Amino acid sequence: MKYSGSANSFKDRTDEELVELLRDGNKDALDYLMNKYRNLVKKKAGQFYLEGGDKDDLLQEGMWGLFKAVREYQPDREASFYTFADLCITRQMYTAIAASKAKKNSVLNESLPISDINEYAAGFEEGPETIMLEREREDELQRRIRAKLSPLENEVLKRFLAGLDYRQIAEELGKTPKSVDNALQRIKNKVKEL
Repeated sequence: MKYSGSANSFKDRTDEELVELLRDGNKDALDYLMNKYRNLVKKKAGQFYLEGGDKDDLLQEGMWGLFKAVREYQPDREASFYTFADLCITRQMYTAIAASKAKKNSVLNESLPISDINEYAAGFEEGPETIMLEREREDELQRRIRAKLSPLENEVLKRFLAGLDYRQIAEELGKTPKSVDNALQRIKNKVKEL
């Protein structure tokens, strides 16, 4: 069941309902959740220090943790989405900090800082022209990403964004979880280049 709605139509829904809408194919629900929790990510990023990085790097890691929370949340567990998202964001930041200190993750240390997250969120508060231009930019970026990725990487990315974990992706593609992880790392590097 597809559902399309404005940010205002999501205000009366619980986070758990929004996750279900997303799983039913509503991409606007993802945008709404990412926007809703960006201040939590900013607050968390302000509490940590990333050796060899800056606050933008931590924001990027926090947003990645939030995306994982949206993708992996299971409503049948006893935690609310907020609790689960908070945990995923914090863990992603801790992982980045530990990797930075261990000097094992040069990709993270060399990653490009994300642009101002408020700029992304501004599209929700502005007119339809701004929203349309932003969507066109996103569509163009998606086309460029798909063109840059190998067929395997495209298949891995498609399944990853659909909410499958490494094991599920590996099973569907007849690969090992490690090859899926390697593909996702290559994808991250290629996206960074764009």
